Amino acid sequence: MTGTDDGTKAGTRGPARASGPRVPAPWVRTRLRAAPAAALALALLVALTAALAAAFPRAVDRYEDAGLRRTLDDASPRRTTVQFFAPRPDLELSLGEGENALREAALRKGYDAVLAAVDKPLVADRAQSSYGVRTSDPTDASDSFLARPSGLPPRVALVAQNALGAHSRAASGRLPRATDPVTATTSEVEAAVTTETARTLHIKVGSVIHVPGLERAPLAVRITGIVAPREPDGAYWMSTPLIREPSLIQLPSDGGTYWIGALLLAPDAGPVLLGTPGKPERYWQVAPDTSGPTAHDVSGLASAVAALESGPGLARIRERVDPLTDATTDLDEVLSSFTELRSGIAPLVAVAAFGAGTVAAVVVLMASGLAAERRRGELALVRARGGSLPGVLGRLLAETAVVAVPAGALGLGAALLAVPHARLSSAVAAALAVTVLACVALPVRAAFAHRAVRVHGGREDIASVRPSRRRTVAELTVLVLATAAVAALRRGGTDDAGSSGGSGDQLVALAPVLVGVIAALVLVRLYPFPLRRLAGPAGRLRGVVAPLSLARAGRTSASTALPLLALLTALTTAAFGGSVLAGVHTARDHAALLATGADGRIEATHALPTALPGRIRDTRGVREAVPVSVAYRAQARRGSGTAGETAALVGVEPGPYGQLSRELDLGGFPARTLRATGPGRGSGSGKAVVPAIASPSLADRFGTAPFSVQLEDDSKVTVRIAAVRDVTPAVTDLDFLVVDREALTRRAARPTALLLTGGHLDGAALRRAAGGGVDVRLRAEVRTAYVHSPLQSGAERIYTAAVAAGAGYAVLALLLALVRAAPERSALLARLRTMGLTRAQGRRLLVLESLPQALLAAVGGALTGWAAIRLLAPGLDLTAIAVAGRPAPGGTARLRTDALSLLVPSLAVLVVATGVALAQAWWTGRRGSVRELRAGDGR
Repeated sequence: MTGTDDGTKAGTRGPARASGPRVPAPWVRTRLRAAPAAALALALLVALTAALAAAFPRAVDRYEDAGLRRTLDDASPRRTTVQFFAPRPDLELSLGEGENALREAALRKGYDAVLAAVDKPLVADRAQSSYGVRTSDPTDASDSFLARPSGLPPRVALVAQNALGAHSRAASGRLPRATDPVTATTSEVEAAVTTETARTLHIKVGSVIHVPGLERAPLAVRITGIVAPREPDGAYWMSTPLIREPSLIQLPSDGGTYWIGALLLAPDAGPVLLGTPGKPERYWQVAPDTSGPTAHDVSGLASAVAALESGPGLARIRERVDPLTDATTDLDEVLSSFTELRSGIAPLVAVAAFGAGTVAAVVVLMASGLAAERRRGELALVRARGGSLPGVLGRLLAETAVVAVPAGALGLGAALLAVPHARLSSAVAAALAVTVLACVALPVRAAFAHRAVRVHGGREDIASVRPSRRRTVAELTVLVLATAAVAALRRGGTDDAGSSGGSGDQLVALAPVLVGVIAALVLVRLYPFPLRRLAGPAGRLRGVVAPLSLARAGRTSASTALPLLALLTALTTAAFGGSVLAGVHTARDHAALLATGADGRIEATHALPTALPGRIRDTRGVREAVPVSVAYRAQARRGSGTAGETAALVGVEPGPYGQLSRELDLGGFPARTLRATGPGRGSGSGKAVVPAIASPSLADRFGTAPFSVQLEDDSKVTVRIAAVRDVTPAVTDLDFLVVDREALTRRAARPTALLLTGGHLDGAALRRAAGGGVDVRLRAEVRTAYVHSPLQSGAERIYTAAVAAGAGYAVLALLLALVRAAPERSALLARLRTMGLTRAQGRRLLVLESLPQALLAAVGGALTGWAAIRLLAPGLDLTAIAVAGRPAPGGTARLRTDALSLLVPSLAVLVVATGVALAQAWWTGRRGSVRELRAGDGR
């Protein structure tokens, strides 16, 4: 018995011992092989999301860096250069010591000390920086051959600047030299002048210019060469523009004019300036390197500039160079203008970023929810057979990380290649956040679903599940945050938020998203009630499709909050973003319209030629040309002894001008308002009372009683205000009076401007037809000029991309929601077809079942977007992104509701939901009922 048993056991176990111990298959490899399509879909989602998340901060860095470079390049070197200057050496020094202090070697030593005091991130452009000595008070040059526009002698400044030969080429002659040591008593020195100075002041090679001496004979300056700057717009020449070209000065007393120019001495000829009355001073000019700084260096740049102007840097320079050294620059103001523009644009971009980021995060969570739902039975079985919760979660984290981590790295690499030359840290942080979210979403979802061991669960549809206390507390917390954000934005606006910094700014930028979140939570709470109300009446209808679809919609999973949240957030962000972009374009159009008064404007300081209106009307693209005469310095007064008020008097033809005003919505009026009657019309005597349209301030001052207006040609007209308008096409940002041209003298009534209308005006053709001496401005050109900074164009592109990405993720969220219910729907259709349901009825069933949630999202999204715009519009200022701080009429640009931005995304949701339902019905019909109803299917 025993032997038989032993033999039996030996025979049974022999093969097992021969093959070695049994090794279980690895979990991760098994899961990836079991569901390769799901792993690939997750990898694509993570890679795409990580790429977009990493590209966003780099794209922002790119356009901000470009905006900073444009700001620095637009500012003249005279503003951006940091200039240090010190007076002549201490009078207590001997004459020889004072002369040595003005020689190039001493100035070079001071230059090195100045450069050593420059702190990073401010970097000096050594090629354009300069130093030397100059006379701060130009002196008269009485030589007769020099130009004298009004008989006054020109004045010249003596400048001994380093590296003159490296920054210029000789147009004629040679560069000045200082062969012998130059002193304060030297009687003659050599100098050069630029080509512009030579042409303007009538200077030639060999000319000798005499400069008054200080307790000595006049200094003779012999011109040995005329030089042309190699980089005339560089900081070397433009930090002190006088050395490049002379300046014409007008005396305020009698209107006389005279020239001021510069004579360029040899770099070692500085000591001779001590013998002149021109108050010599030493100077060191540090030109910043504008190619290196980035936008995130602006605060450091401002600190470095402040240190050089009045901080530790200046203290070090005074210690090493001269205690009386002082500094001046406008670079801090240039940086401040950039900071103000960026702070006005950044909050608007943050709104789009938070919206798109929220939708993307919800989609990632929905993907993990779909995986958790698909594996609910598997995980429940593992837990029921003794699997520990930490062990299950660890394996889920491992299998997700194997897919998500390489995908996140791939997305980061794609972002780095697509958007080069920007900061790496923010991109890595964004991609890492996406990867971590994708890795932990499934384990966390499984932890909540399987923390208790159970095999079967109850119903989880929205009509049966009641919200828990924990959910109620969370929803109330989000409601408080949303209310605080909206209140902060309405009270302070994005400008205050952008300048204050901190978490409050992020809360304000998150306000539209929070409004969408609140709407989603409210709609999810209210969704079951109409379904319950409609269930009874629908059951009494003929046919099975309507009541069955309503019953199916009522049994939708309670987790519908996530897709609804994604859709509402995306729709709110799209409506908000579309309204922002529409508001920006509208603000630019309106500002350009106010600046030109029409589609185009031709204006001169004198009367236009009589034949010009006809030539302009014949130009291609011009529909109408309305002539007006504008006297910008007319004096309006009541009585001869009262002070006059300057106003623009506009003489018009009431019919065409009134029609133009109505078409452009710029203070339109009927022609009869300006019809002048009575004797003395056009005489200039001011006896006849002429009706006029006035600006509000003039109407407040003069009322409806007649008053006199004196024009620039001394003619007068008596007007009575007949109507008040805030704006008029002919004048911008000035008080105005609009009268009938027939009431003016023939001279005053001659047109000085033409207001043009037309769809496609040709600027080149108009300028050719107008000829010289007139200013031609087109509304389209003015509008284009408002988009000057890359900050504006870059922010608009980022905003558009963020809204588009949010919309794409919203569609993906809708697809995921429908895919989640697809197996159950397919099985239902297959069962119903075995009971006689036709294919057409099946299509209607799926469409009607998906419509309630889609309709809820569409209507809720449109209403939420409208509410968000209405709530947040008072605190949003679009002026910065619209006109970038450039002079523009029209006041502050505010956010307004854009109907297309509200309706188009909502209709798209309905179209997509209907299309997916029809596609699913068609696909299920092709597969057939037998496959869907195979034995053992647990769906």
